[in-house]
Amino acid sequence: MPIYEYAPASGKCRQCGGRFEVHQKIADDKLAQCPDCGKAVERVLSAPAVASGKYSTSDSRVKEVGMTKYKKAGDGYYERVAGTGGPRFIRRGRK
Repeated sequence: MPIYEYAPASGKCRQCGGRFEVHQKIADDKLAQCPDCGKAVERVLSAPAVASGKYSTSDSRVKEVGMTKYKKAGDGYYERVAGTGGPRFIRRGRK
């Protein structure tokens, strides 16, 4: 079950301490209120935890968990090296 992080919609909360994490099913609705103080909250985007250890980001492990891995192939140019999702190449615009 994923862990979702929430934060007060208005910034910080002195009553509950601000950010908190909740174990929820993917199909569950987002929380609208803090369970401690009742103030409005919003879900915060954060990096997923894939795995830990020596082989956590190996190409085979990335493909196994259904993700896609890109490797920098040049200045602003990335090539997919694992997985099947997304484009084969990504080109970032220059500033």
